[in-house]
Amino acid sequence: MTATSIFVNLPTTDLERSKSFYEALGFSINPLFTDENAACVVLSDTIYFMVLTREYLGTFTDKQIIDPKTQAQVSIALSRDSRESVDDVLAKGLAAGGSEPREAQDYGFMYSRDLDDPDGNNLSFLFMEPAAAEKGPEAYMAEQGAAATA
Repeated sequence: MTATSIFVNLPTTDLERSKSFYEALGFSINPLFTDENAACVVLSDTIYFMVLTREYLGTFTDKQIIDPKTQAQVSIALSRDSRESVDDVLAKGLAAGGSEPREAQDYGFMYSRDLDDPDGNNLSFLFMEPAAAEKGPEAYMAEQGAAATA
């Protein structure tokens, strides 16, 4: 079974603020699937965030809707083409009312930064060296160490 599209449902206490935040990151809103209860944030041709009012999200489950400011249910990681692109999207998100809950993580083969949207939903933006993605982190780092001592 192959998924053809991904829809991630995120709770919000202020739908208009959420729409503005995600547009500031460079994503668009699909008006065909947006109303007073939800907004469809288009990340790509196959990946979407459905930002839903907490009340509306509650109609899809019998479970308690958590407060993402104080509880984590999921962290969504989105890749970028460069370290600079990671820093750029964080700058846009911070300017649009987001917050950075922890310092940047630099593992040598991968660079990532976390961004909480104004509701506290966590997004991680990361860049992984293409060679590390192809060979695996250990092999890539071993090559880097060998190159540094040569």
